[in-house]
Amino acid sequence: MAHIIVVGNEKGGAGKSTVSMHVATALARLGFRVGTLDLDLRQRTMGRYAENRRKHLTEIGIDLPGPNHAELPEIDAATLAPGENIHDLRLSRAVTDLQASSDFILIDCPGSHTRLSQVAHSMADTLLTPMNDSFVDFDLLAHIDNDSEKILGPSVYSEMVWGARQLRAQAGLRPIDWIVVRNRLGAQQMVNKMKMERALERLSKRIGFRVAPGFSERVIFRELFPRGLTLLDLKDVGVKQLNISNVAARQELRDLIKALHLPGVEVRF
Repeated sequence: MAHIIVVGNEKGGAGKSTVSMHVATALARLGFRVGTLDLDLRQRTMGRYAENRRKHLTEIGIDLPGPNHAELPEIDAATLAPGENIHDLRLSRAVTDLQASSDFILIDCPGSHTRLSQVAHSMADTLLTPMNDSFVDFDLLAHIDNDSEKILGPSVYSEMVWGARQLRAQAGLRPIDWIVVRNRLGAQQMVNKMKMERALERLSKRIGFRVAPGFSERVIFRELFPRGLTLLDLKDVGVKQLNISNVAARQELRDLIKALHLPGVEVRF
């Protein structure tokens, strides 16, 4: 069975699709078969990223390792059995179709609560939750007091993950390995940054997730999207010399892949 990675966070702007495409492409470059799905049916950022990649590589005439992106199948509502949910069926069929041809299936969720996202979380072997280094994003995980020191209780997204864990336990499936990815980090070691680090450390022990390093805020990520490229593709498309920022970004990706502890994955890039 393919190992399912879900990238989820009920807030936009955390860099989910950038993380999704880079993780998927990194795994493909390590020789794994990777299938991807985009559950944001309105914005389709991950889907657009994959389309941009196919188009650009065709235009420049090269073939690079990458994920096999699939769309959710259309289903005639008239064929549904009594009580059957059309969103559940679309997702389960898409995952089933990818299973035979994939070692990993990565599912990119929308930045809001939807039925598709909720079901996808219950399928996750590994759950990645990218979040900006901000207490605005932290509030999605837990409520805190005015001094940002005391955790008052879990918030909506943590409760949804807890529900997904309960469903998996009832089905006899292995527990979700939940990893919160500190993303879009600023370069300076500010007081807010240190407060966030302490708060995440306390919360991780309370509700059961690991913390992993993500990507710093860099212009390169905005420049790569229109061509569907990742940091790992730059030399293959003619960039002879990576600048210091790009080298540092590649190291961040390497550190993230190592931190995920995915089965059978040994980082070699």
